[in-house]
Amino acid sequence: MPQLVLIPGLACDDRLWQDQWAALPSHMAPAVSDAHMRFATIEDMARDVLAAHEGPLVLCGASMGGMIAMEAARQAPERIQGLALLGTNPRPETPDMRELREAAIELFQRGDVRGVIEPNVMFAFHPTQAADTAMVARYLRMMLDAGAQQLINQNRALMQRPDARGQLPALRCPVLVMCGDTDRLTPPECSQEIADLAPGAELVWVPDCGHMLTMEKPAVVNASLGAWLDRLG
Repeated sequence: MPQLVLIPGLACDDRLWQDQWAALPSHMAPAVSDAHMRFATIEDMARDVLAAHEGPLVLCGASMGGMIAMEAARQAPERIQGLALLGTNPRPETPDMRELREAAIELFQRGDVRGVIEPNVMFAFHPTQAADTAMVARYLRMMLDAGAQQLINQNRALMQRPDARGQLPALRCPVLVMCGDTDRLTPPECSQEIADLAPGAELVWVPDCGHMLTMEKPAVVNASLGAWLDRLG
């Protein structure tokens, strides 16, 4: 039986998955990776996920976590028995995003974490969920708790990330792709591209949802992910 490893996104931790935990199959011994908090590149983060969890794996990654999951599948395709990729991007960094990240890193280095994060929090959510002050505060708290150095390190890792598109056609494991239909941080076209490239991938659009699928629409995520995991046997 493969182990299920959940991989959070940028500046997120196990709180990202708190609405999924009770719905996950216990026989898959679910665990949350913190590799993104301890290594400087997507490649090394993926290498750590593989080293920290022995045997066959099912990887479920959100946003940057999905990039780590795709890289782990490139490094050890024989060990990956399933990939669930939530709101993620197979493409390398664009010049425009590199420029934005560089500007943010300068502010983080000055200690102005809240000044960068707080005005941009709403972009992570669909307008309906953005009105949920408790949900937004939970997300903001998680980002602020990561701290300036983690935000710097992880943004730099994203700027250097590999292009995953060339490897996707070679995947032989089941692939679930999920994306909020109004994701403003990772355009839905990125999820469509993954589904087009990965053989037999299942694509699920989450309605009225932004980037933070696991928080915004936990019931939809749990139902789709649970059904997919059941089909893995």
